Amino acid sequence: EVQLVESGGGLVQPGGSLRLSCAASGFTFSSYAMSWVRQAPGKGVEWVSDIDFSGGSTRYADSVKGRFTISRDNAKNTLHLQMNSLKPEDTAVYSCRKYKGGSWLGGVDYWGKGTLVTVSS
Repeated sequence: EVQLVESGGGLVQPGGSLRLSCAASGFTFSSYAMSWVRQAPGKGVEWVSDIDFSGGSTRYADSVKGRFTISRDNAKNTLHLQMNSLKPEDTAVYSCRKYKGGSWLGGVDYWGKGTLVTVSS
C-alpha cells in the first residue's frame, strides 16, 4: 500500500524557515518523480515544486522560486521541502504527491494528507 506522510509543519514568524518532510512507503521511491502542492484556507490547490526520480531536475512555482528548495533522499525514501523567508501568504496545508513515472510529464496517482504551515507574527 502506497503511503505518503508529511511532517514538519507548524507556526513560524514571517521571515522564518521550516523544513517539511514526506515519508514514502509501499513503492520504489527512487523510481518516481515527486511533488509538493499547497492549499491555503478557502483557496484551491496550488502547485509548489517538482523533483524528478533522481533529484537531478527540479522546478518551482514563481511564488516560491528562490525561497523554497525541494530535495529527496532516495536511501531514506524521504522527500523534503526547505522553506526560507516565509511570508504570511505561504500559510497553507502542504502535501506531497507521487507521479506515475520518473518525471513530472505523467499524472499524479497518490498524495498525502498534508501538514499545516502557519506564517504569522
